[in-house]
Amino acid sequence: MARAELLIGGKRYALSCAEGQEPRLEELGARFDARVAELAEALGDIGPERLFLAAGLSLIDELDAQGVATGTKALDDRIAGLERRAATALSEAAARIEALGRRVDEAS
Repeated sequence: MARAELLIGGKRYALSCAEGQEPRLEELGARFDARVAELAEALGDIGPERLFLAAGLSLIDELDAQGVATGTKALDDRIAGLERRAATALSEAAARIEALGRRVDEAS
């Protein structure tokens, strides 16, 4: 088992991880440290536990917002696709109706 060294809020943390995952975990740690630093500046000295909790909650909130935006875009894309299919079906039906009308006129 490999170990990644993270520096968050000025304190070192060693975490076990799968072999080869150290760089990714260290990158994530650096990003978490940046969020913690951002919140420490905004909230002041509230203690590391509360600061970590605030950082974690803010990241989850951000992920939720992205998920909602992604879900909305996917739904908009589906609706647009259905509208295109409906328009095509209506155009084809109109063409068939016109053809039938011509045949009825010719038969009269």
